[in-house]
Amino acid sequence: MKRFITALSVFAMVLGLAGGLPHAAEAASLTSLNNIKSGDLVRGETFSAVYYLGKDGFRYVFPNDKTYFTWYSNFDSVKWISDADLGTLQIGGNVTYKAAGRMVKINSDPKTYAVSQGGTLRWVKTEAAATALYGSAWNTMIDDVPDAFFGSNYHIGSPIETEADFNRTEEAANANTINDDKDLQSPMVIMINSTGFSPSTLTVSTNRPVKFINQDSGKHSATGNDLNWGTGTLNTDQNFTRYFKTAGTFTYFDSYNQSNMGTIIVQ
Repeated sequence: MKRFITALSVFAMVLGLAGGLPHAAEAASLTSLNNIKSGDLVRGETFSAVYYLGKDGFRYVFPNDKTYFTWYSNFDSVKWISDADLGTLQIGGNVTYKAAGRMVKINSDPKTYAVSQGGTLRWVKTEAAATALYGSAWNTMIDDVPDAFFGSNYHIGSPIETEADFNRTEEAANANTINDDKDLQSPMVIMINSTGFSPSTLTVSTNRPVKFINQDSGKHSATGNDLNWGTGTLNTDQNFTRYFKTAGTFTYFDSYNQSNMGTIIVQ
């Protein structure tokens, strides 16, 4: 997991360097986390990597400048936050190309793909379909996506045989923001204090994150009974968010007070 997060951070740095963001010495005053909201673009003081703050509370990485500019035309709305505050925002993954914008291909695959919601790639099978959808200059609207990003960030959908198979206007409207594109939702919250978890039993869907917040003066945690997952130590007001991607029942306990237990039912 640490290797994965490090790799994402390195990719994000590429965007900052390529995007020509101002040096830290030229930064405006820092914005507090209390004034950061879902949909904001943020960066830290030291590195110029830019992130998107999702509705789920995670920050999402722009793997390169081409991806960024399918969503934004400039960096004017980027908010600067302290490196310490940036470090408290968990990384959720990479941003993919905006749906119905530029097409993509990779070096190891001769096919040209239109991008649909959620990084779904749809092979444009004929030149006639490409011309109908993107105009006579369609071949100037193709970007190469590194093979490494292709497999881990995108997935293959149904091919496009004719113009009728892909409505660019509807596709763009359905993924107007990165929150929409990834179908991000606000987290369900579990509070932790000296008496236990509240609520002690929570039912969520597989695409809904769960956020644990320590509202006590002492240290606490939420640790899976199977020891396969956990929040780690949470000090006062610290939080940790995670997705439970598979349906099932997940039981957990507070490693600082093992009599306090909870249950998450994922449907």
